[in-house]
Amino acid sequence: MKINQIRFLPSALALAVSASLSYPVFSQEPVDEQDVERIMVTATKRSTALQDVPFSINAQTQDDIERAGATNLEELTRNVASVSIQNLGPGQSQVAIRGVSAGQIVRDQPGVKEQVGVYLDESVISLSLFTPDLDLYDLARVETLRGPQGTLFGSGSIGGTLRYITNQPELGVTEGSVEANLNSVTDGEVGNHLKGMINVPLTDDTLALRAVVYRTDYAGFVNALGENGTRKDDVNSGERTGGRVAVKWQVTDNLSITPRIVFQKIDMDGFNRQEVYNLFANPYTTTRPAIQLGEREQYLLLDEGFDDETTIADVTAELAMDEIDFTFVYSYTDRDILVSRDASALTGSVSVDLGFPDAAVLLPSNLLDNTQVEQDTFELRAASNSDSALQWLVGGFYSDTQRLYSQRLPTPGYDAFTDATLGEGTSADVANGFPLNSPYNADLPYDLEQLAVFGELTYAMSDDLSVTAGTRFYDYEESRRFTTGGLFANGDDQTDSTESDGFTSRLMANYRLNQTVNLNAQISQGFRLGGVNDPLNETLCNAQDREQFGGFQDYDDETLVNYEIGMKAAARGWTANLAAFHTDIEDLQVTLDAGSCSSRISFNVEEAHTTGLEFELTRQATENWFISFAGSVLEAEFDSTVLDSDGNVLGGVAEGNRLASVPEVQFAIATTYDFDTPLFGSDNTYVSASFQYTGDRFTQPSDQTEGAGNFVSGLPFGGATGNEQTTVDLALDAYHTLNLSMGMVFEDLEALFYVNNVFDENTNLSFDRERGGRARLAYRTNQPRTVGVTVRYFF
Repeated sequence: MKINQIRFLPSALALAVSASLSYPVFSQEPVDEQDVERIMVTATKRSTALQDVPFSINAQTQDDIERAGATNLEELTRNVASVSIQNLGPGQSQVAIRGVSAGQIVRDQPGVKEQVGVYLDESVISLSLFTPDLDLYDLARVETLRGPQGTLFGSGSIGGTLRYITNQPELGVTEGSVEANLNSVTDGEVGNHLKGMINVPLTDDTLALRAVVYRTDYAGFVNALGENGTRKDDVNSGERTGGRVAVKWQVTDNLSITPRIVFQKIDMDGFNRQEVYNLFANPYTTTRPAIQLGEREQYLLLDEGFDDETTIADVTAELAMDEIDFTFVYSYTDRDILVSRDASALTGSVSVDLGFPDAAVLLPSNLLDNTQVEQDTFELRAASNSDSALQWLVGGFYSDTQRLYSQRLPTPGYDAFTDATLGEGTSADVANGFPLNSPYNADLPYDLEQLAVFGELTYAMSDDLSVTAGTRFYDYEESRRFTTGGLFANGDDQTDSTESDGFTSRLMANYRLNQTVNLNAQISQGFRLGGVNDPLNETLCNAQDREQFGGFQDYDDETLVNYEIGMKAAARGWTANLAAFHTDIEDLQVTLDAGSCSSRISFNVEEAHTTGLEFELTRQATENWFISFAGSVLEAEFDSTVLDSDGNVLGGVAEGNRLASVPEVQFAIATTYDFDTPLFGSDNTYVSASFQYTGDRFTQPSDQTEGAGNFVSGLPFGGATGNEQTTVDLALDAYHTLNLSMGMVFEDLEALFYVNNVFDENTNLSFDRERGGRARLAYRTNQPRTVGVTVRYFF
C-alpha cells in the first residue's frame, strides 16, 4: 500500500467513528465516571490514566487476558494494533511494532540487539533472539507502548516497549485462585495446564506474600519422517513450569520494599517447522526413496529440542516524600538457553560438496546452540508528586550484561571420513583445541555495559494544554571474543569491540479539547546499538557468496525519528483512539542469509521509513453487547538501495521495497454478548468471538526479488543430479483466524469453553532456509484448530 493510499484514511476513519458512535465526538455532556472503565498504567514511570497518556498505548487487563483465554504474548497481542510477532516457537518469538523490523533474527546472531524492549514490571528482560515467553497468569495488565521509547527505556525500544505488569502483594488480604485447562489439537495431542495464586498477610499490616505457580503441557502437532520409513508423531510437544514469589514490606507509611524471585523453565521436544525440501527427503532422489513432505511434516535423523531456564531476582523500593517520590530497582537475570537442532542435512550438504562418501553424508549431526546470560541492572529515579504546573522526573540507569554464546556440532565418526578423504591428520589440524568429531565449534563471550541518565519535564501551560520534553544520555561499551575450530570453521581467534554514546529525546504535547476528546502530538527519537558480524564460514562458501558477503564486518547504530499525531476520545460506553505516524530510520540494521556459507550477516541501510495509521475503537453497543475494532495500515519501505561489488541490488534492499516480517494491513474485531438470562444457574453467561486478519509479509528483504523462490540444490546425492529446482512462494500469504468462546461465571467459579483457529488455518509464519536452501527449505507454522475448556476457582 503506497503513501497516497494512506493519506485519506484519517478522514475516512473519523467519518466511520462518527457514524458508529451514538455520542458525538465533540459532545460537552458530562461523563458519568461509572460508565467509563478507568485503567491506570505506568508507561510514563508514574501512575497515569490510560486515556491521559500523551502517546499511543494499549493496555490488556487481567479481565481481557482471562476472557480471551490468552496463554502467551502472541495470543494476547492479536487484538492490539500495530504489533506483529514472528512465532519461532515458545521462548523464541520476535516482536515488531509499527513496522520497524530488521527481518528475521535467528539463533546464530547473538550480537544483534532487540527492536522492542520487554519488561517485567520494572525489570528489563528482553533478549534479541529469545523474547521471554512468560506465563500470563495473575497479571494486572500488559502494556504496549507504541513508537520509540528511548527517553525512559533506552536502547532496544526503538519500535516500542512491552511491559508485563504483575499483581503485587496486598497487605491484610487473604485470597487465591486456581486455574485448570484441558485442550485438544486437531491431528495432534492433548494439552493442559494447571496454575495457582495465593496472597497471604505475614503480619497484620506490614508484610504480605504473593506466590504464583504454573505448569503447562503443550500439545504437539508436527510429525517427523525418518530413515527406513520411520515416523514420529507430534514431535513439537513440550512443557512450561514456573512461578514467582514476592514479599511486600511496608517499612513505614511512606516506604515499601518488595523483593521477588521469578523462575521459569521451558522444555520443548521440537519445532513448529513444516519442510518443503530436505537433502534426505525430496522428490528428486532415485537411489533412495523419493519423498514429498506434506503439511506439518519434517524429516529428522535426530530428535530436536529447546530448553530455556530463566531466573529473575529483583527488588523495588519506593519512598514517598511530601513532594517527591523515589524509586530504586535492582534486577538480576540468569538465563540458560539450549537449542538442539538436527543439522544432519546441513552437515551432509557440506560433505557432498567435499566429495565425502554417502555414509559420511548420512551421519547424524547435532547442532547445539547455547546462550548463557547474566545481567545486573540498577535504576534510581525521583519524580515530583505535587500539584504544581511543572512536573518532573529524573533518573539514572546502569546495566552489566555477560553473555556467552557457543556452538558445537557433534557428529560421531566424522573425523575418520575427514582424514580418509582429505588426508590423515586433517581433523586434528583444524580442531583448534575444540572436541573431536565436531566439524564446527565456536565460543563468543560478550560483555556489554550501559550507563544512562534521563529526565522529563511536563508543564501545564493551561488547564487543557500540557507539554512534555525529555532526553536520555546513554553510553554503551561492548566487547566480544570470537574463537572457532573444526573443518567447517576458519580457525578464528579475534577480539572486537563497539561503543556508542549520545542523546535520545522527545517532545510531546497533549491538548484536552473537551471532556470527551484529548489530542496529542510528538516528535521522538529512538536508537539501537550496532555491532560486529561474525566472520563468514569461508570453508563452506562458494566463490560467489564469498565475494558478495565477505566485506560486511561491523554495522553502525540504528536511529529513528518518529512524528506522530493522535486522538483519544472516551464517553459513556465507547472509546476511540487513533494515531497517525511517520518514522525516518537511518542506518536500519538489516539481516540477510549469506547463502552457501551457512552464515548470516547484518548491515546498515542508509535510509528507510514507516508511515501508517493505527486505531482502536470500542463500543458498548447495548447493555449486553460489547464490540472492539483495532487495526493498522502501514507502509514500511527502504528509501535507499544497496549494491554489491558488481552493481547488482543486494538482497532485495532497493528503494521502494518493503521491510521484512510486517504486514501492510492487519486488524482484529472482537465482540462479547452477555445473556439476559444466565445458563445453568450461573450469575453471568457470555459468548465471545474474535477475528484477526494479518496481511502478507516477507521473512527477509531478499524474498521479494524476482526469482528468489527458485532454489537449485546443486547437490548430487541419492541419485539427484544437483540441477533440480524447488520453487516456493516466499510471500507469506495473508491469513485470518477466528476464535470462539463461551463462559459462565458463578460466585467463585468460572468456566470457559473455546475453539481457537476455528477454520484450522495452516499458516506460513516465516520461512527457513538451511545453508541457502542447499540443505533444507521449510516454513514455520501455527497451531491447528484447538478445542478446550478452562475452569477458574477464586477464594
